[in-house]
Parts: sequence; C-alpha cells; structure tokens
Amino acid sequence: MPAGPSKPAEVADLLRPLRADPGSSAIFCDIDGTLAPIAERPDQASVPDDVRDVLASLARRYAVVGCLSGRRAEEARRLVGLDELVYIGNHGFERFLPDGGEVRLDPAVAGHEDDVAAFLEHLDARELVAMGIRVEDKGPICALHWRGVADERSAEAAAREIATDAIGRNLLPHWGRKTLEIRPAVNLDKGTALAELLDELRMAHALYGGDDRTDIDAFRRLRELKAAGELDSAACIAIASDEGPSELAEEADVVVEGPAGFLDVLRSLEEP
Repeated sequence: MPAGPSKPAEVADLLRPLRADPGSSAIFCDIDGTLAPIAERPDQASVPDDVRDVLASLARRYAVVGCLSGRRAEEARRLVGLDELVYIGNHGFERFLPDGGEVRLDPAVAGHEDDVAAFLEHLDARELVAMGIRVEDKGPICALHWRGVADERSAEAAAREIATDAIGRNLLPHWGRKTLEIRPAVNLDKGTALAELLDELRMAHALYGGDDRTDIDAFRRLRELKAAGELDSAACIAIASDEGPSELAEEADVVVEGPAGFLDVLRSLEEP
C-alpha cells in the first residue's frame, strides 16, 4: 500500500459492504491522531464537534461504533463525549460498554495489576523530571511522554534505556508517537480486544482506522478474521502523518490524510 493518500474510488469500494449492511457492521477507530489532532500533551487533546456529530449519527445507523484507545476507557469516553459508543481503553486492557455498567479490566490482567507500578518506583523520578519526561499513570500500564520537551532526542534515548530495563524485568515496552508505554507481560493489544468483541457481537463486516504502531495489531487481526471466514469484509484505514510509522500504510487497505481525511471516511459511511 502506498504511503500517499488513496483515491476516493478505492475508499468507496472498501466501504461498500459496510454501507450495504449496516445492521451487521462494526466501525472502530483510534482517538488521538485519528479523531482528534495530536496535542503536545494528552490532556490538551480535543475531539471536534463535527466529528462527534458524525459518530453519533453512525451509532444510530450501524450495529456498533467504538473507540480503541491508549487512554483509559473512562477518559476516552469523556474525551469523545458519547455514551452510546463502546470504549476499549489501555490498548485492550479495559472495556467500557454503553450499558450503564463500569469499566471492566480484562481477566488476563489478574495478578499483574501492580507490576508496572512497582517498576515505576524503581525509576529515578528526579531524573525523569530533569529530562522533561512526563509519566502518565494508566492503572495497569504507564506511558512516558516527551513531546515538546527541550531536547526530545535525549529524552527518547533515556526512554530507550528504560525500555531495555523493563524487558529485563519481564515487562513489555510499546512505542508510540514520542511515547513509550510499559505494560505487564500479558497477551493483550488492540487486535485481541477487537477480535473478542467482534466474536461476541457476531458481525459480518468491520472497519478500523488508526494512525500509530499499536493500530497495526487491529489491522492484522481483522485481516486474520476475514481469512478465517469469521468476517465477510474487513476495512483497514491508515491515517497518514509525518510521525506515523511506515509500516502502518503497508498494513492498511487505504490511506487517508490526517484526522480530516478520516472524517471524510466517516461521513461517507453516513450515506445509504
């Protein structure tokens, strides 16, 4: 798949099965960099009102609409601002359904809830502050951010040392856009969470849009489900950006330019 934006006709062909059978179709996507422009700090991100309006419209038309985010599930729902969507948080570790219930932690995390917190206590907090690295506590996982610091190169080098240390302590480092996440050593990601939910819902068609390395897990799992005959169609949409990994476009069916390009996709899904 070329790194540049795909032609409108290619996008239309990919969306046709979902638009023809909305009652058996699921629409999922990432939030930061996909629905909302990337902000210097996570707490500065905002989902535009027109995006929120389209998502609400799609939730009325399609069987399920949801967001899979690196944010905690409850925080993702506050950011998007729609109770009728499904929210998968912490890259698959949490689920928040539109049924009035509470956030549910995946059972695979049992016994590992405090692994990352113990690792954080091992780090030199003063050194992180001096480097400008911000630590985001997300419960069973944590994220280190260095976007916008005075010396991003040095901060990233320090993060790579932390990642090596984490591996030595049986934890899993995952890289994002100027972000390092540390997770417990359990087999959970956006792909596993998406597959589990689609199996429960018995969908025939599914779409996923994302802009970063962790979204590739969802692309690959959708393709596996289609190859196994568990989905009639799967649409993987890469949201291009200057910071996005090159393999994202290679793993996608089509590429659109930034959140504005993905909004055009969502608007196309509104059409009968």
